[in-house]
Amino acid sequence: MAQTGTGKTASFLLPILEKLNNRKSGKIRALILSPTRELTEQIHRNAIELKGNTRIRSVAIYGGVGKGPQIRALRGQAEIAVACPGRLLDLLTTENIDLSSVEILVLDEADTMCDMGFLPEVKKILQYLPTERQTFFFAATMPEEIRKLSSEMLRTPATVEIGIVAPPMTVTHALYPSSENLKKPILDEILNHTATGRVLIFTRTKHRAKRLAEQLLKSQHRVVALQGNMSQNKREQALDGFRTGKFDMLVATDVASRGIDVSEITHVINFDMPNTVDAYIHRVGRTGRAGNVGEAFTLVTADDVGMIKRIQSVLGSTIPQRRLSGFDYGTFNPVITKAEQSANSRSVPRGSEAPADRSSQPVRRYRKPWNQRQETRFARLSPIR
Repeated sequence: MAQTGTGKTASFLLPILEKLNNRKSGKIRALILSPTRELTEQIHRNAIELKGNTRIRSVAIYGGVGKGPQIRALRGQAEIAVACPGRLLDLLTTENIDLSSVEILVLDEADTMCDMGFLPEVKKILQYLPTERQTFFFAATMPEEIRKLSSEMLRTPATVEIGIVAPPMTVTHALYPSSENLKKPILDEILNHTATGRVLIFTRTKHRAKRLAEQLLKSQHRVVALQGNMSQNKREQALDGFRTGKFDMLVATDVASRGIDVSEITHVINFDMPNTVDAYIHRVGRTGRAGNVGEAFTLVTADDVGMIKRIQSVLGSTIPQRRLSGFDYGTFNPVITKAEQSANSRSVPRGSEAPADRSSQPVRRYRKPWNQRQETRFARLSPIR
């Protein structure tokens, strides 16, 4: 277990490549299971980059594309298979892949495997593997279901835990109280007054991601959506365009929160609050990677108070609230106190001062409160004293 962005992929690929180097080729000897197509392709690319001048070959196996090229690559005597469980099971049942020589099994993002319901498929895949093998679980979080699976799959395992299960310390967090109808105007204000590099924006649903990306595109932003209804080809184009700088913003569902490594992401914005604390950790872990400084902004409504408290419990600190200077909140009152304004001024980690951000400066308080019940619920989220 280790925080996102700390190099878990290299920590299993390099030993695998070392072990397979100068070995007789021709059979799959290392199997790496991952939960998403994007992560599978990324691990495959990393294997190709890290293998250097060795003759080790890797193949990526996932759905959404034709089987033909993957089957031909397997016939080309690859030693490493990086696979999504669904397509791999398909190839196993049609006898297009042989896993009888696998020496190393890796479950990457094992916690996501559990969240996405892959455990039954993983257990079926195990039936095709030799019992004598080396097995690794890699994850940023370790829910009870994964601990139970590890006890079933592993024999006297060693546990290596690096740091605490939380976002990187290089990430600064902030909350922007909002109502549902103010989310888009508040997002526009943040984007217009914050110095950003690559921005990753998360929404709760696929339809919302597509719609928000269309709205941002009309506002002259270089933006693209990434969501599950897109074809695999479109998803790869979106991610590649974001990675290479063709697009400055990527609006995505949680399909992009696990394992996607784009080092230039400076800001993660939760347009919608995630459903779990683990999801928040994985989302904001897309920034502040490899020691870089990043910021995580979350637009919150009164319904999100319970989740905020759980996130703050994991972080071990209170996330400061911000309100936008000069922004017309109408009848909505974000309830920012003087103490919170002081906390906002200290929210950037020492030694990593960010450019001045007008979005964090105070505005006048409107006389007419938005709603006494919701105002009180926001007020309970007091900052660090």
